[in-house]
Amino acid sequence: MLPPAALANFGSGFDCIGMAFKLYNHLWVEEYSMSGDESLVIETKNGGEFVPLDKTNLIYKSIVRFYGEVGIRKPVPSIKLTQDDAIPLTRGLGSSAACIAAGLLAANALSNANLPRDQICYLAAKIEGHPDNSTPALVGGLTVGVVASDKLEYIKIESDKLKELKFAALIPEFFLLTEKSRGALPEQIPLKDAVFNISRAALLAAALSQGDFSKLSTACDDALHQPYRMQLVPNMTAIFNKAYKLGAKAVFLSGAGPTIMTVYQNDTFLTGMGEYLENLPNAWTLNPLEADYDGAIVEKI
Repeated sequence: MLPPAALANFGSGFDCIGMAFKLYNHLWVEEYSMSGDESLVIETKNGGEFVPLDKTNLIYKSIVRFYGEVGIRKPVPSIKLTQDDAIPLTRGLGSSAACIAAGLLAANALSNANLPRDQICYLAAKIEGHPDNSTPALVGGLTVGVVASDKLEYIKIESDKLKELKFAALIPEFFLLTEKSRGALPEQIPLKDAVFNISRAALLAAALSQGDFSKLSTACDDALHQPYRMQLVPNMTAIFNKAYKLGAKAVFLSGAGPTIMTVYQNDTFLTGMGEYLENLPNAWTLNPLEADYDGAIVEKI
């Protein structure tokens, strides 16, 4: 299993627009003979010190959830999971969505349910709570998704001009737990802020579909989450301002943060941005990312 990283909250698309990138978690799943009451073995490689090695593991929980949601009558078999995670945890790059995607795809294969990818996208969105990073993690590319009633409605924006855009993640050394970042958001927002984001999200979808990137800086403005999370990400406003001065087409928090995503076309942007980050506290790193347009890969060995 090879699920990609995915950013959520693309610009003004809070909880609905996301994109996948070529940064992957690798997962190997095999049915495994065990003695006694044991039914799960988990081995880890890169980043393994933060991975639960019991049944609280998100991949395993997603496998169990699949069996329950789909109504598989046979129990989850005894399995061995081997994780090699390249997607950094608690950085706003979709590590949880990648685990959920991997678990659901593994369960689909183990159970021989053979659900189509679109149905798995719906299950992933139910578990994640929103479709903006789980959907691109499964199908790749840039997606706009809405959970409506008992289904997921999504569109994958596909355009040759879209591939002209380049992306770089600005990743600090500090963690930001999603729960803490979510907790910074208000339960209610003013009507003007709702109108602000609705109008810009509509503009964003249109601009990306048409390849009119001159509109991106306005279209990626946000009033729903970034103003409230600013206090959790030191130097966020200064980084945004500097990125735009260096020619970025758009700048926004990736997911719940603290990673900041930049969108650009001219490679001189990377040089200037890298030099700027070197003088900031919190050891920011500049990580150019290539978009993944294919989504999670499943291979049977």
